[in-house]
Amino acid sequence: MSIFSNFLKKIDQPKRIISFDGGGVRVIAGIVFLRKLEIESGRKISDIFDMFIGTSAGAFNASCFAVNAMTVNELKTYWSKDYLEKIMQTSFFWDQASLIQARPRYESKGRIDMLKEIFGDKELGDSSKPLLTLCYDVEKRSHVIHTSFLTPKVSLVDAISASSAAPMYFPTYQMKNGSWMIDGSIVTNNPTLIGFNHAKKYFESDNIKVLSIGAGINKNKIKGESSSKWGGVGWLRNDIIGMMLDSEIHNNIAEDVINKNYLRINSSLGKINKMLDDDSEENLEKIHLMGLHWWEEFGETALKFIED
Repeated sequence: MSIFSNFLKKIDQPKRIISFDGGGVRVIAGIVFLRKLEIESGRKISDIFDMFIGTSAGAFNASCFAVNAMTVNELKTYWSKDYLEKIMQTSFFWDQASLIQARPRYESKGRIDMLKEIFGDKELGDSSKPLLTLCYDVEKRSHVIHTSFLTPKVSLVDAISASSAAPMYFPTYQMKNGSWMIDGSIVTNNPTLIGFNHAKKYFESDNIKVLSIGAGINKNKIKGESSSKWGGVGWLRNDIIGMMLDSEIHNNIAEDVINKNYLRINSSLGKINKMLDDDSEENLEKIHLMGLHWWEEFGETALKFIED
């Protein structure tokens, strides 16, 4: 093959992006899946993909790969029981017995301290690969996308803290510029289409492949007749937040738009706790098993998907 032919082949290669859903501790399932992908492919996730996007807990995972080029094993360390306990420092005002939650369940300090430990003073512009995170400005009532190429001076701590300030779990996060942000998942918990749109512009190409990593879907049946009697507390008890954050419609659109260049890794939660913060040994084991189940179902397809 001539040098010119090799050049044409190289420029025709697809750009690969990986998109991470939010989902609290449930994103560990995706880490289990990606660990298998690294082992079987013999390549680091940070080397396989050309762009990284995430929202909420997914923004953290995306940043660890794009900025610090972590292996999956290195990332997994920060989802250990010890680190989860540091992140989820219960608020002094939290009343577990109360039916109506008056304050956020957790303080922000533990989460921010961990981000400073990992990223220090690094900014988005320090990322080795293009990186996008999603959050929501509560005062302007508008979504905000922070990227390594359009907002390079935003700190990693700010970008990830803003994207993961999940309402009810963590307080609204004030960034250095004074804006008040909450979790990007309220815009979409599956940021695939945002990443796809930016990737086409950034790489000036339509040849984009997207691997989308979910965090499980709550498909437990709700009895319609019972729901007709619920007020605010009833709906909160029965996962109204989860219903509002369900982004499977974005998955359906992505399947139509991106077609064969799109692979979604996700499934029903089954018996996994729908809450984002259940770090009990039993629940974490179920999440781990979900990740292994994903590999059994999607592993072979994923290996073919990352090939040129």
